[in-house]
Amino acid sequence: MPIYEYRCQECGRRTTVLHRSIHNIQQPTCPRCGSQNLKRLISKVAYVRSEEARLEAMADPSNWGDVDENDPKSLARFMRKMSQELGEDLGPEFEEVIDRLEAGQSPEEIEKAMPELGGELGGDLDEGGGGIDQVL
Repeated sequence: MPIYEYRCQECGRRTTVLHRSIHNIQQPTCPRCGSQNLKRLISKVAYVRSEEARLEAMADPSNWGDVDENDPKSLARFMRKMSQELGEDLGPEFEEVIDRLEAGQSPEEIEKAMPELGGELGGDLDEGGGGIDQVL
């Protein structure tokens, strides 16, 4: 039994219709306005990727989009995207760093405001450690 998505050309509502048979597909009507002027949409699809495939995609700079290392908000978007790709909860400290970046704080300001991250993320980059700059 196929499921199709439609958009009403009269009121703009998007609706999903379950057809009983692929051989006898009837023209649906809009549940909001009753119009039969519906256009069939291409449905979204999802696919499962291995962890290795996700990590390879993250390592490819062409997938980074418009990351500007001098723009805290751009860094925050990138970090959120990478977090979603990993599919793991990276903890409240990570979320706080992203929140601070979204608020416009620079990585240096965040490092000064959150010195406890130095031990977790490594020390200052000049000292050979990771620091927040390595996370970014």
